[in-house]
Amino acid sequence: MAGSSRHTSPKRAGRTSFSSTQTSAASKISSYTASKDNVAVIDNETSSTTTDLTAVPGSNIKTQWLPHVTHPGSRLHGNRKLASKSFGDLQVLNIASHIAPTPKRRTGTNAPGDAPIERLPAELLTAIINLLVLDILPSGLERRNIDLISLLLLSKTMHTATLGSLYNRVMIPHSRTFAKFLAQVNRHRSLGTIVRRLDFSHFNPSTLFLTASERSQARNLTSETLLQCLVLTPHLQEFLAQEYIDDDLDAAVLRKLLFGLERLQALDFCGCSSANFKTAFAEVAAETDDWRAELTIKRLSLHKCITLPVTVLDALMPRLTQLTHLDVAGTRITDNALWSIPKTARLTHLNLSKCKLLSAPKVIEFLRTHPAVAPDSLQFLSLATDARSHELLNEDYLTELIPVLPKTLKSLNLKGSKMNPSHIDLLLPLTKHLEELSLGRSLMLRDVQRLFLPEASARPGGEGYVYTDAEVAAQLSWVPHTVRCLDLSDMWGGELDTPTLFNDSLLLRSLTEPLEAVEFSPGVFKKVRKSTGALARYRWRVSEIDARSWLVRKGGDNENDSGARHWKMGTRCWGMRKVPVAKAEVGGMYRSYMFGRTI
Repeated sequence: MAGSSRHTSPKRAGRTSFSSTQTSAASKISSYTASKDNVAVIDNETSSTTTDLTAVPGSNIKTQWLPHVTHPGSRLHGNRKLASKSFGDLQVLNIASHIAPTPKRRTGTNAPGDAPIERLPAELLTAIINLLVLDILPSGLERRNIDLISLLLLSKTMHTATLGSLYNRVMIPHSRTFAKFLAQVNRHRSLGTIVRRLDFSHFNPSTLFLTASERSQARNLTSETLLQCLVLTPHLQEFLAQEYIDDDLDAAVLRKLLFGLERLQALDFCGCSSANFKTAFAEVAAETDDWRAELTIKRLSLHKCITLPVTVLDALMPRLTQLTHLDVAGTRITDNALWSIPKTARLTHLNLSKCKLLSAPKVIEFLRTHPAVAPDSLQFLSLATDARSHELLNEDYLTELIPVLPKTLKSLNLKGSKMNPSHIDLLLPLTKHLEELSLGRSLMLRDVQRLFLPEASARPGGEGYVYTDAEVAAQLSWVPHTVRCLDLSDMWGGELDTPTLFNDSLLLRSLTEPLEAVEFSPGVFKKVRKSTGALARYRWRVSEIDARSWLVRKGGDNENDSGARHWKMGTRCWGMRKVPVAKAEVGGMYRSYMFGRTI
């Protein structure tokens, strides 16, 4: 009945027949009108006891009260079995209380397939096994995934759970690994449906072969085998390539990546600039009539694809309706191609470094009004240039740009731009949410430290010094900064010298925390690293990756901060130069482009 709080019996919830109702009623009435001769016998009693018959007022039915059938100490109990059909009905209806069975404790050795970890839910077991997956592979020809291979041989349960972790993200360090993977997937087609990422960022042909001719003779990784691999992995979501395999990315492979994989979301062609790659992409771009109106790609990196013709970018950009990450650093992207990005895109990461065909007014207007960035979704923005060869933002353009930058921004690169002290005041509000900041040229060190401390804090302030009302107000209204990494590599010897850095400036003192990394140009860093005494006194150490150099703070409030951030997509280092398109710790060639190169 609707609205009733009484539960229905799982097995007797259906409507009963009229005859069964009559039978039930008759049995109930007969139990009340039983004769006196039907007396229950009490166990272990010498004499039976009968109770008085009591008449129900207003009725001819008399009730008879009988004692318990058995005593608590009797041997006639049913060992927790159902005493009668009526008791079973009550139990099904959750009216009768019953004692839950005590679970048996497992003792001794577990039976095969019955270990505690094997009894975990599949989601938990997979998450545990994923902790053994390496984002950065060992160097050379050392064995990889040893722990995962061992789990495959442990039991059927562990074998099934481990296959998902082993084939979900496939990393290819050299062509022999690719050949083994392709043979395995070709032999067991179901394994190909598990693959979600093909990662060639660690690929190094010189690991096995000294020359390109030796590699071509081996025929392990070619455009044909790569296309076959893509066919066998229909659910692929991320494809990460780099310059060492760009000759194998022919037109057929590119068509498969762009149009043949319906679930592909991330595509990275970092450093691909060979003549074959350029020709193949231009061939595919010329077939725009056969292109779909919308591509599934959300994260696209063409970082340093310097040879791609303009027609490729003009064909790609209008079809990226779900775009969130775009890296076109060093490419020939034009203002028209940039503005052709669909309004439905929601850009969180945008890298326009060294794009010489872009104009500052169009870029500023794009950041101010385009729907793809207007809803304050942008977190990473790089407009860096090499001031020795190209300048995108002069002083006036920079004054126009900084106020339109969103509050969601976490990383901003203005390297190569022409700056003056007035820009520090414009940047000051951004330092309350920025975590990475790269400054341009023409600034002095005393200008930079105003980003981290109120101007009055840099004054001597000793006995007898009287602060002005403006200085007191600045101190009281000051909001601490959030900058963790500061790039001063555009400040050269005349603008940044070691005596000023260690004696007059407050930049390296604890007052500037949470600042934990400061990048310098190679010339300045050679002088700074020699000041070992000052570095030890202020608790800083040196750090270098290829052509880049930093001072890194030791200890302090950031000692327990790993550096991981959601917008960094897995990497923990500061000072990104390349937009990541897959969530993982970067290594191999991607690490070089992201942290080892100046722009």
